[in-house]
Amino acid sequence: MEANNGEASGSSSKGQSRIQDGHNVLFRLPSGELKSMKITGNATISFGKYGSFNSSELVGQPYGLTYEVVDKKLKALPPKAMDELEETEATNELIDDGLIVQPLSTAEIEALKSSGVPASEIIKQQIESHTNFALKTEYSKEKYKKRKEAKYAKKFSTIEPTVFNVCEYWFNKDKGRIHDIRSDTLAQMMNLANIRPGGKYLAVDDASGLIASSILARMDGHGRLLTICDVDSPPAYPILVHMNFDEDMINSTLASLNWATAEEDYVPSTISSLSSVVPPTEPQDGIIRSERQKQRLNKRKNIQGTLAATREELFAGEFDSLIIASDYEPYSILERLAPYLSGSGSIVIHSPSIEVLSDVQAKLRADPQYLGPSITEGWLRRYQVLPGRTHPLMMVTGSGGYILHAIKVFDDPSANSVLAVKQKNKKPKVDNDEDAKMEGSSEPPAGETKAE
Repeated sequence: MEANNGEASGSSSKGQSRIQDGHNVLFRLPSGELKSMKITGNATISFGKYGSFNSSELVGQPYGLTYEVVDKKLKALPPKAMDELEETEATNELIDDGLIVQPLSTAEIEALKSSGVPASEIIKQQIESHTNFALKTEYSKEKYKKRKEAKYAKKFSTIEPTVFNVCEYWFNKDKGRIHDIRSDTLAQMMNLANIRPGGKYLAVDDASGLIASSILARMDGHGRLLTICDVDSPPAYPILVHMNFDEDMINSTLASLNWATAEEDYVPSTISSLSSVVPPTEPQDGIIRSERQKQRLNKRKNIQGTLAATREELFAGEFDSLIIASDYEPYSILERLAPYLSGSGSIVIHSPSIEVLSDVQAKLRADPQYLGPSITEGWLRRYQVLPGRTHPLMMVTGSGGYILHAIKVFDDPSANSVLAVKQKNKKPKVDNDEDAKMEGSSEPPAGETKAE
């Protein structure tokens, strides 16, 4: 059973339900394979035996349509209705697989394809010449048609690059590139970290930008994401390119530091410890000799200013969540970045191995500043949902990795619990019997006389 491919988390701005020039688009071929290609100008997109066409024909079209390639032109196909199959008395027990049941040879089929005969006509001729086709059950006939369509049909569907679809694409293509994070595991991580618009988050993303892309999609352009990486320049997250995010949105919400610049005692190597040399933003003799040198110095000054502002933002702390998916030892990362979390901040760590997280969990349980560290593993089973043929798929993925979740709290031994404060401020209990005696007594207080 496929998840909803039109989820809002896949686009960061309005109006991205249509293909635009420069977009990265996912294509689903008749074989079920997904391909990712960029729509650029009048380039030719080729799918091998499934045909080729000009990419400009897709610009302005909505996602989710199915097209047939006819003479290098695209023809939009109407949605296919899902009809009920009428079960018959036919069975497969009388079919003899040893017989030659398909008179059409490979050469004849290739000749039909070369002459421009559409795939539907080739499949129809194959069915008519199939000697045992009438003996098949209705379900077997449907499977036969689908196999032939996957082999001969020149058609494809455009799929919107949402977080779910991009995660599925990379998990099937090379799950090691995304740290073995499956789509359901990624959704759990985002929920445990409480990612929402307007939040402020820290992330260590060694999953090719999958974590950063998912956070940015949920933030929808509102909030702040600071990633820590191990490269000198800003990280080139390859998955971020697939998402078709607006460049201005990325620049306003995403910032990055490497592990060296994330140190509070970091000093740029271009500045001497004696602070007697001229800062690198100015020429040694104070004279700017060319416009190119001026532009280079201004660029360097902007980079240094951005770096200083990002460092101040990190050291100011008060981040809502910390999400880690890294090849490095996670507890050492947590020790470095946990001081910048706010109270009740969520900590989410992913690892393909449970042993790594078990060691971290044992250390967190012994530390009073971490509350409720727990490890979970996602479990996913897909279903084929068709009339009369709904059943779980036999081939499933093994694991999407493991997730450790904890909450950061402030360890203050002098703090009193709410119950202790209530008991301290509670007034002493008055004896109800004594009160009743005083109220019921007819004797006046001392110094007063009883009224007649």
